Amino acid sequence: MALAPLEIVGLCLGVIGLIGTCAVTGMPQWRVTAFIESNIVVFETIWEGLWMNCIRQANIRMQCKVYDSLLALTPDLQAARGLMCVAIILTLLAVLIAIVGMQCTQCAGDNERMKGYIVLAAGIIFILAGILVLIPVSWTGHNIIRDFYNPLVNTAQKRELGEALYLGWATAAVLIAGGAILCCTCCCVKEENRPYSYSPQLATYTSHQISRKTASTYSKSQYV
Repeated sequence: MALAPLEIVGLCLGVIGLIGTCAVTGMPQWRVTAFIESNIVVFETIWEGLWMNCIRQANIRMQCKVYDSLLALTPDLQAARGLMCVAIILTLLAVLIAIVGMQCTQCAGDNERMKGYIVLAAGIIFILAGILVLIPVSWTGHNIIRDFYNPLVNTAQKRELGEALYLGWATAAVLIAGGAILCCTCCCVKEENRPYSYSPQLATYTSHQISRKTASTYSKSQYV
């Protein structure tokens, strides 16, 4: 039970990563346009996300519109939509697997070795989900920065990094950290439960030595 607090920490990080992954997937602030050259556009801001784009104007309620077709998205956002959905499924699956394999639960019985393997599987899935979150976020951020400093791109088409990208990087780090903690707890369980080897030949040889020494001592005392 000494490793139970670490498992709880890893599980909590996984749950936070699940919430962050869902938030990043639904947020429209992936690509934001607010600055055009040296002028600040304060009356209109355009947000582009995976599922919709929003226009926010001063003193007017924000208006959002769902994309009519997948072709309206850029290739990086098209790939991000699929990868983020897969990351949500993997993170949810990893949370359920981690709950089953934790030492403070009785879902997998009292077999600590089996629980260790279950926690290891959950940790690997968490790390995989973190990588899946990191790929689309970094890809989109790279394209935004590349187009922003590209003089051949029209000024009206340039975008900036949105809040969803920063939250995505933080979510990926949390998922990878939680998965690493769960994997480390599994390794510690294996070290604690490692069986000690017992050599019958060594035990037999030692018993023979003890018996011979006892007999020799007894015969010397008798002789005296």
